[in-house]
Amino acid sequence: MKPSEGCFSSMDNLQATNLPLIGWRETLSLPDLGIPQIKVKIDTGAATSSIHAYDVQIFERAGKEIVRFEIHPIQHSKAEAKQVEIELLEHRLVRSSTGHATDRPVICTMAEIGGFRWPIELTLASRDSMGFRMLLGRQALRDHFWVDSAGSFLLSHPPKIRRKKKKKKRPRHPDGGSS
Repeated sequence: MKPSEGCFSSMDNLQATNLPLIGWRETLSLPDLGIPQIKVKIDTGAATSSIHAYDVQIFERAGKEIVRFEIHPIQHSKAEAKQVEIELLEHRLVRSSTGHATDRPVICTMAEIGGFRWPIELTLASRDSMGFRMLLGRQALRDHFWVDSAGSFLLSHPPKIRRKKKKKKRPRHPDGGSS
């Protein structure tokens, strides 16, 4: 490398690939799982992708291992739980950022964001105490996207928060009855 090129000399090669740019958080859909939108953290520090799953049950059907689990796709809400049944890909030993290793079920499903659709592997884990219900790791990102760590929702829109409407109280008549 010539001294005048500096550390950005390889940027020409990177831009030539024309990969779409995503932010550190996005909203994507998991159509095979019946999830129209879920807010995800783009985590280049994690090798695998992970989704919050609970009531995980593994059983056999027609000679194949199936996993049944539930998902709460809306962050900070237990509403709109989805029950999913899908073929189990494998079990994988995953090490957390704290160094703790756990054996997790792994599934393969399609992900969609900004008009792009591709298969990803997801480990099923308890992420209840985490800020995001899903992490999209390096394996799912590789050869599909560039990540702008300062940007948010570059290929998607922030999730729409669906709150229950409060019922309006009917005004009462002075005699204590309702109108």
